[in-house]
Amino acid sequence: MIHVLTVHHRSARWIDVQAGYLRRHLAVPYRTYASLEGIDERWHDRFDVVVPSAGRHAGKLNLLARVALDEADPDDLLMFLDGDAFPIADPVPTVEKALATTALVAVRRDENLGDPQPHPCFCVTTAGTWSGLGGDWSNGPSWTNREGRVVSDVGATMLWLLDRAGLTWTPLLRSNRRDLHPVLFGVYAGVVYHHGAGYRPMVTRVDVEARGIDRRWPGPLGRVVPPVLRAIQDRRNRRLSDEVFEHLARDPEFYRRFL
Repeated sequence: MIHVLTVHHRSARWIDVQAGYLRRHLAVPYRTYASLEGIDERWHDRFDVVVPSAGRHAGKLNLLARVALDEADPDDLLMFLDGDAFPIADPVPTVEKALATTALVAVRRDENLGDPQPHPCFCVTTAGTWSGLGGDWSNGPSWTNREGRVVSDVGATMLWLLDRAGLTWTPLLRSNRRDLHPVLFGVYAGVVYHHGAGYRPMVTRVDVEARGIDRRWPGPLGRVVPPVLRAIQDRRNRRLSDEVFEHLARDPEFYRRFL
């Protein structure tokens, strides 16, 4: 049994899209658990279990895992899946191969200035492993990224827990050959798609740091230029996002444009 744990925040836009791709590509029995903060109750029947929750993304995922553990056998799989992510092929062979030798399999976003941690846009481990580790998606532990900045992000504590326990994990890396954006609209290991920034302003860390949006500007320009550049980048990325969303909503083979 696979227990699929997902978070949708203040928008139902991705609910039916994600559900359709799960039905298409998960041939094994699965059960869905969701956090739906700010989403009308009429969407609740799309999921097997809806867990009332508010707050930060990592805390919602941790709570969903606790609920699933009450029902899961130790060998059952927990599949963490961002609301704007879904399988584009059967992920089970990839997952089974990875978990035969490592404790966890997850997306690793090297393209996000060298992020080293497992990312919950797609991550699978057994219920027993998650419970034994005291799994936690919080940020906290930090690293120095490719721009020389000390940062942390969701999944940082998970990486620390794995390292502390002496356990290895299998990263799924971006397989795009064609990119509309260096971080958004990613296909990983040919089995999962992550749209990125589906529930927030569409300005990524790469946009901000690598493209110099927030660099220091002299005098009053420092208060004016960065917000303006962020707004411009958000509009650019959002136009791309809307075009890709329209494509993926009507064509299950949409991802081939990136490969």
